[in-house]
Amino acid sequence: MKPRTALGACLAAALVLTLAGPAQAAEGYFHYKYVDGWGQEQVVTLHDPLSGHCINLYAVGDDDEVPGYGPHNETDTPVTVYLGASCQGASWRLKAKGSPAKDTLEVRSVRFGDPVT
Repeated sequence: MKPRTALGACLAAALVLTLAGPAQAAEGYFHYKYVDGWGQEQVVTLHDPLSGHCINLYAVGDDDEVPGYGPHNETDTPVTVYLGASCQGASWRLKAKGSPAKDTLEVRSVRFGDPVT
């Protein structure tokens, strides 16, 4: 390969790797509870959730549904929990490897890592 072609290929590869870097994940578990259609309390666990993206939570992630409650962040990353879907509405910050929140704290969506400003 000619030096000029090799340099161009290296620059192109570096650009692709920079733009398409691996997604970061919070390491550990995040739990929340909800009541299913039969009135039974269920616990959902997210394992190594993706950081920096809004996550609408299973079974509670729509504003027309009853919210989940009692979130517990056992990951290595702080998380912001939102009362609204799509990371909207009232929010609270839970520290990494924290204690379980009270069941009065309701949640529909979450974002791990730094909050978006």
